[in-house]
Amino acid sequence: MNVWIAIGVTAVACYAVKLAGLLVPAGALERPLVRRLAALLPVALLAALTAQQTFADGHALVLDARAAGLAAAAVAVVLRAPFLLVVAAAVAVTAGVRALGG
Repeated sequence: MNVWIAIGVTAVACYAVKLAGLLVPAGALERPLVRRLAALLPVALLAALTAQQTFADGHALVLDARAAGLAAAAVAVVLRAPFLLVVAAAVAVTAGVRALGG
């Protein structure tokens, strides 16, 4: 398949998804269940993406330096550190564990 055809199909599909979201009646969005799901869905998706990127390598589960970095970030979050410090802690611990051969 030509790359430009794939790009065009993807652009049209993205526009169709956005248009479908605009066509949802306002009354459907005001329901308590929909509001609760809309509040919780981003957190669940972020947690799933974080877990997949941290513990997966192709089709296998792994426990490597990324897990140590995630643990350091979690500790920094619990200690209410600023976001940049959380990221810096995760990067430093991950790099340190990799430097030590982990």
